[in-house]
Amino acid sequence: MKIRVAPIALNDLMEIKRYIEKDLSNPIAAKNVIKGIIEDYSRLESSPHMGTSLSTKVAFDTDYRFIVSGNYLIFYKVDEEYVSIYRILYGRRDYLKIIFDDTY
Repeated sequence: MKIRVAPIALNDLMEIKRYIEKDLSNPIAAKNVIKGIIEDYSRLESSPHMGTSLSTKVAFDTDYRFIVSGNYLIFYKVDEEYVSIYRILYGRRDYLKIIFDDTY
């Protein structure tokens, strides 16, 4: 399968890098965290269903899945051709509200 990353997920990566690099003053950690996230979601190419269905966390069906990468959650969907990365969020954020925009 091919991996594609939504623009908002790329923005998430840039924000994570900026926060660690600037706010936490740790550019080496920023580089390592981003590298780890990319390595983790790259594994979906060969094992697209390795993540957990988000339906296990909500009271309705959804085709979102997620994997954990350190302190971050990578949210994605799988179709016949692509694994589409939609968001990469800090695990302690209200990720359901962010993803479903107050609809859950």
